[in-house]
Parts: sequence; structure tokens; C-alpha cells
Amino acid sequence: MEPVKSGNRLAEALRSDTTGGLLLIGAAAIALLWANSPWGNAYESVRHFVIGPAWLHLDLALEAWAADGLLALFFFIVGNELKQEFINGQLRDPKKAMVPIVAAVCGVVVPAVIFTVINLGQGGEAANGWGIPMATDVAFAIAILAIVGRHLPPALRIFLLTLAVVDDLIAILVIAIFYTGGVNFLALVAVLLPLGLFAYLQRGRGLAAALNRSRVPNWVVYLPIIAAIWTLVHASGVHATIAGVAMGLLMRTGKQPGEKMDPSHRAEIGLRPWAMGLALPIFALMSAGVVFDGFGAIFTDTVALGIVIGLVVGKLVGIAGGAWLTTKLTSGRLDDSLAWPDIIGMSQLAGIGFTVSLLISELSYPDNASMLDHAKSGVLIGSLIATILAMVVLTIRNRHYQRRNAPPTVGTGFEST
Repeated sequence: MEPVKSGNRLAEALRSDTTGGLLLIGAAAIALLWANSPWGNAYESVRHFVIGPAWLHLDLALEAWAADGLLALFFFIVGNELKQEFINGQLRDPKKAMVPIVAAVCGVVVPAVIFTVINLGQGGEAANGWGIPMATDVAFAIAILAIVGRHLPPALRIFLLTLAVVDDLIAILVIAIFYTGGVNFLALVAVLLPLGLFAYLQRGRGLAAALNRSRVPNWVVYLPIIAAIWTLVHASGVHATIAGVAMGLLMRTGKQPGEKMDPSHRAEIGLRPWAMGLALPIFALMSAGVVFDGFGAIFTDTVALGIVIGLVVGKLVGIAGGAWLTTKLTSGRLDDSLAWPDIIGMSQLAGIGFTVSLLISELSYPDNASMLDHAKSGVLIGSLIATILAMVVLTIRNRHYQRRNAPPTVGTGFEST
């Protein structure tokens, strides 16, 4: 996707994945330090502070508002960008789109199998956490990729985006089916009405065109529709970030006569700075404050061990292996600008489970504080190890591309022959 300029320096800076990544990681570091400091109780009080209308069942903790509400904005940006790639970009070719999709499925299955094998014979609740190492934290993964991969091929970011969205959709389905008391299918059916209206307004013809020409600001019409979509998805029991993905994928990417810019790119200009500069840092601040239980749990507890191996080894083997098998057994192929070492580094980066993994940890061991603490420590340590290994590989690849793309050195005339 070509970058979209807004003409505002601050907005342009906040649109950058690198800037957003630094803000995200900085907020996560503050959360970790705060949670493990003498003021840790104050941190817990802040993120568990409840606010919102109880009559809509939206009296939620600030942590939940950040993970379900603010993160939905980021997922809208992700869905919108994927729509542009599927319509006008690299993913137009089904042979290229197939590889990250299959890799995502394999990257979910292999870590779950590894965790299950390690914990199957332990008895009790241990095996309940098989879903913990499945998820990739797309926000953190993209942030790290942006920081260490300035010279990496853009196709690698698209590969990661596609993989992470599919990964998250699978994780959301797993949560809905295996880790919740049930799904409110009435709310799921009801959300089709505002989603259909949202899709209709994207056509830019008829009533939608009249709206665009009127003096009424678009947000006056869109805001109630967006609120209805998010509220109904939240009420359904499905993770509310799926509302953001759905709306992003419904955005129109082509211009109608008389339009200076299509709605997809207008949304990109207006919303990305808010997503990268506000939504993601607040989300990290509210979600990343894990009380660290030390390295000992990795070697003494099978739950922590299963999570660490699942995130560090399972993600790498599942994603890289699934992508390689797809290119060998089907017509799927990598983008021409990518090499397999790039995929290996990106696959390791996908081992950053963090947010969704922490959520599944809470759902897996609601009545076992000890297992929950070990699970959270496993997520933290596994994600950290995956990050370090990925940064090593991707930094090496980044230098490779930097050298390859550097302009040739001009001779001085004094070289020896």
C-alpha cells in the first residue's frame, strides 16, 4: 500500500509504524515496571476501574475498554489496509494470498499441539491452556518489524498483517467456542443490519452519494452505526475487535466520479494517527502490566514450559513450515521480493503472543491462581524470547537488504588494479 500524506507533520509522524511501535513498546515498558513496583496495587486499581453504562451491559473495566474498544480502531486500520491489498495490492494474486493464510492456520495448530503433548499427562486443569500459545499479538509484532526492518521488503509486512489477522480470527473463534459460556447468536444476527447499512453507505451511489454531497458531516451518520456494530458484537460474546476488522474489510477502495479520494484512504488519513498515537499506547499501558513470576516457573511448571515452547518453537515451525509446504504442494508462492530467511524471522516474530494469550490465560485458569501466574509468566518470557530471536534474524536480513539496495560506490581513481 502506498503511503497516504495528510499534510500535518504530527499526524504523519504518528502514521508511521516506527513511531507507533516506539510509543507502544514504551507504554508496555511503563506498565511492566509499574505492575512490578511497590505501586503495583495502584496500577491494578486503575486498570480495573469500572466505567460505562450498566443498562447496556457496558460497565467495563478500563482494561476491557482498551482491549475491546480502542484496539477495535487499530483492527479497523488493519482490515482496511488488507482490503486495499486484496483489491489493489500484492494479495490480488490468490497464489500469494494462499501462503500466509495456510501458514497462519499451521501457526495456530502446532503450538496448541505442543502445549497439549507437554500437559496431557499432568491431570487437573493443566491441559485447559492449549489455546494460550496460539495467538499472535499483531500490534506488538508490527511494531517490532517497523523498528528493526526499515529496509525489509514491504511484502513481508503484508505477509505478517495477513497472517496475524487470520491468526486472530481463529483465536477469537476458539475463545467463543471453547472458552466462553456461550455465544449470543441473536446479537450476532442483529449486527448484520448495521453492518449492511455500513456496507451500503460505502457504495457512494444513491442515498450514500447524496449524504456525501450534503452539508451534514459524515461522522454524524457513521458514528451511531459504528457504535451499534461494536455494541452488538461485544454483546454477542465474540471479541469486539472483530467489529473493527469487519468494517475495515467493507471499506470502498475505488473513487466515484467527483470524489478526490476514496473512503478507504480518507479513513487511513484521519484515523491512523489516532490508532498509532493514542489507541495502541493506552492499550499497551492497560494490558501489558504482568506481575513477573521469575524464570524458575519455566523449568518447574509444565504450563509455563508448554507456553514458552509453543510460542518460541511452535510458531516458528508452524508458520515457516506451513508456508514452505504450501509452496511445495500447491500453486501458492511467496512474493518475488521475499526469501525464506525473511519468513523465518517473521515466523519467530509471530511468537509474540502477549495480549490475546494473556486473555486466554485468564479464561483457562479462572479458579487456579498458581497456574494463572505461571501461565502469565510463560506468556511474558516466551514473547520476550521470540522477540529477541526475531530481532536478531530480522536485523541481519535488514542489513542484507540495505547493502543490496545501496547505491554503487563512486570510484576515486586511486583504486589498485
